Amino acid sequence: MKVLSWNIQWGRGADGRVDLARTVAAIHAAGSFDVICLQEVALNFPGLPGGVCEDGVERLAAAFPAYEAVFGAGMDVPDGGGGRARFGNLILSRLPVGQVFRHLLPAPADATVPSMQRVCVEAVVTAAFGPLRIMTTHLEYYSQRQRRAQAEALRALQCEAAGQAVAPSAGKESNPAFAAWPRPGAAVLCGDFNCEPDSDEHRRMQVALDGGLPSWQDAWRALHPGRPHAPSVGLHGAEWPDRAYCCDFFFVSTDLAPRLRALRVVADTPASDHQPVVLELAD
Repeated sequence: MKVLSWNIQWGRGADGRVDLARTVAAIHAAGSFDVICLQEVALNFPGLPGGVCEDGVERLAAAFPAYEAVFGAGMDVPDGGGGRARFGNLILSRLPVGQVFRHLLPAPADATVPSMQRVCVEAVVTAAFGPLRIMTTHLEYYSQRQRRAQAEALRALQCEAAGQAVAPSAGKESNPAFAAWPRPGAAVLCGDFNCEPDSDEHRRMQVALDGGLPSWQDAWRALHPGRPHAPSVGLHGAEWPDRAYCCDFFFVSTDLAPRLRALRVVADTPASDHQPVVLELAD
């Protein structure tokens, strides 16, 4: 099973030009994937650098017709022309999709810096080995206070889902809204976390959960113990950042660790200011 995660910067490459066709081509060039997780997907959001206002969700979904598209907006505001402008994360899955959740992440007040509302999109997919939660997110860049709170929220979401998997709610046959749908503890969480390895937020993500529930584990560290994370930004001369480092991660629940097979950064594409990251799990 292969999962790709990529902050596509709404299709804006290191050259400052918005071109979603280039984004799509880069994904195809990176390989064939069961699930594609994209951050910074814009839907009719005027004023973004690059000067192109388009429905990125529709274009990306059309480019991958064999995949089901699940979008979650962190930002959902008027577009100034009678419509809505949305900005968030997109999951494209060619595996069957069950329950979907869109979790708004906390944003405690921090008047000292800019910030935007953040979201984590979660879809339960049916992998060859059973149901699996795929989650993708993009944490706050400017406010460490908010980023810490968001890391804690993602840890709490794992605790909640893993606890419910151990002790699921009873269904109610007379009302399909109360039907019991699979939501396992086994999960993959990916995205742009806007922090570096061994930062406070990175460590908080991996604090063990009470009761022996499967907690988050950095997939790179599990596969490459003692080896520095490959850089995921700063490789192709974009206006940001001014150095190369890693801020795009895959975390897996600890019960999935035996299935980890490979994790790599696709370093050759300049189609964003971030690089795609690819995770492989054994079936």
